[in-house]
Amino acid sequence: MSGGSGARLRRIVAALAIGGLAAASLVAGPAAAAPARPTDSAAAAPARPAGSAAAPRVDDLGPASEVTSTGVAEPVGDLVYTATSGVSPVQVAAFDPVQHRVTTTIDLPTGAGTWAMAHVGTDLYVATYDPGDLYRIDTTTGTATKVANFGSFVWAIAAAPDGTIVAGTYPDAGVWSYDPATGQTRKYGTAVAGEQYVRSIAVTDTTIFAGVGAHAHLIAIDRATGDRTDVLPAQYANRTFVATLALSGDTLAAGLSPTGTMLVFSLDDLAHPVEVQADPAEQYVTAITVHGDSVYLGTRPAGVLWRYDTASGTVTRLGSPYDGAYFNRIMVSADDAVTAELTSTFVDYDAASGTFDGTDLTAAGLPPAPELAMQVTATDDRVLVSGKAGVQVHDLATGASHRTFLAGEAKTMTPVGGQVYLGVYTLARLFSVAPDGTDLHKVGDVANEQTRPTDAVYDPAVGKLLVTTEADYGKYNGALACFDPRTGAVRVYRGVVPNQSVRSVAATGGTAYLGSEIRNSLGTDPIVKEATLSAFDLRRGTVRWQVTPVPGAGQLTDLALWRGTLYGTTDTGTLFAFDPGTRTVLSTVDVGAGATLVTARGHLYGATGGRIFRVNGDGTTTTVLDDLAAETYGPPMLAPAPDGRSLYTVRHRNLIRLWL
Repeated sequence: MSGGSGARLRRIVAALAIGGLAAASLVAGPAAAAPARPTDSAAAAPARPAGSAAAPRVDDLGPASEVTSTGVAEPVGDLVYTATSGVSPVQVAAFDPVQHRVTTTIDLPTGAGTWAMAHVGTDLYVATYDPGDLYRIDTTTGTATKVANFGSFVWAIAAAPDGTIVAGTYPDAGVWSYDPATGQTRKYGTAVAGEQYVRSIAVTDTTIFAGVGAHAHLIAIDRATGDRTDVLPAQYANRTFVATLALSGDTLAAGLSPTGTMLVFSLDDLAHPVEVQADPAEQYVTAITVHGDSVYLGTRPAGVLWRYDTASGTVTRLGSPYDGAYFNRIMVSADDAVTAELTSTFVDYDAASGTFDGTDLTAAGLPPAPELAMQVTATDDRVLVSGKAGVQVHDLATGASHRTFLAGEAKTMTPVGGQVYLGVYTLARLFSVAPDGTDLHKVGDVANEQTRPTDAVYDPAVGKLLVTTEADYGKYNGALACFDPRTGAVRVYRGVVPNQSVRSVAATGGTAYLGSEIRNSLGTDPIVKEATLSAFDLRRGTVRWQVTPVPGAGQLTDLALWRGTLYGTTDTGTLFAFDPGTRTVLSTVDVGAGATLVTARGHLYGATGGRIFRVNGDGTTTTVLDDLAAETYGPPMLAPAPDGRSLYTVRHRNLIRLWL
């Protein structure tokens, strides 16, 4: 490729060979956001006259997190189409691989994003989530028309040889079809009773193949009768997903999670697939393309492109554009040239040198847009907001922000000793980054079949960062991970709260208080009926006691210690005050479901999606700021400034500072 973005990626690949993951923070990140209104990080909140009831001062710091995040691609003619995810409206973009630029963008009127594209002739089909609408885009005119709805969330679509579009959905593990010739929609029903996901789809003249999770199945459905058969060999039933499918001719390839295994089937003999394990360390096959006698696949967490030769049975490692690369789509031309779409980037693979050359989609003309932010934290002079594939770093002195690329989503962010530690989904990995977004690198793994960090806190009494996690899809028993920033050691207590996830944590003096969630992971049914609160001795590694503080609550969303009392919030909307010494609930009050708690300037504050409140000494609350209408992905966001003089949260999709 030509142009500055291609040269930049070549430099990054070279740097990765020397410096490792830290260089990856420079890849695929959107350009710096336009500065928000300049602020002064040292400025004091304005004084109020004695007895004044004036409204609190609030600074709007601009979009909390802006991203160009894509998760799908589809070649149509000379162009490759992709689309944004996590932003509104969804933008479908036509990328010219020769000119290395986006030539056209088309807004979709519904949907929070898309994971699914297919085409029939010059018609591009795009399926969205929230809601699960199907659009047909006439690529000759750029006209988008909604043609069907498949529920709330479409994970995958594929085009049959006769032009029928087949879809797999969540949370019903459904299979649907749309016939462009008649405009009729057909629902085949749930692929496997009790499951929630159809994550992948392939289709022939007669048969639909549906990849199911969170307990893996590969279901073959007769298109005419709807009869179905599970063709996944029994020895693979312990996998979580058949997450990826690719079909060409009589070859069907399937990627299994979380072992990174690929099965290559012949349609003439589905009972005896060939197992391909490119690397035992890889856990996910994120993209597969069958091209003649070759099958190309991309794997994670390392982010590697491979080629499997079906004739010889050999697997060749082609390379990695950067550590943690997520291959969404692999495209191979008639002359065997390989192009791939990654998170907001297109890359070409140079077979002669084994390197990648790429174009960042932001630079190519697909600008970042405000997304659903996931987490917020504050240091002395910066505020960090996490989202899809990155962290937005807000400079309080200048009002500007920029994005640091991250191969994953930071679900927790905790400042410790001049660094910010990130708990990253997927694979529950631990990263460290400087407050200015530099020096990003992995420092540890939770492992133990954990995937989603849920909360984190640092306990200086034992010098440990405590990270709570949810198990991988379809798995049971969350964990408490104790990370030592000095040595990098990670000790994991899986099942510390039996048969539940660990949702929240607070700690003091070597005791961690753990709030549970009765749901173990996505794709599982609860075993216990009510969420529990546990006291865990960090020095001895044992649970001292466990109680049920709020009958009927399924989740203890957050925990915080204030004036010797432990406070917690629940999914049922209860804020409770708890005495750890007597193990009794002192008071309860309704504040709204799933509130977040923090302390600042000697007070305890909480946030819901609608308001910020202060907790009074008697357990009641007072609203401090209302009408947030926050649009976030996950729990409400609230972070105190280190000096305690202000709080940071999200109003709509903008970051705001509330002076206390």
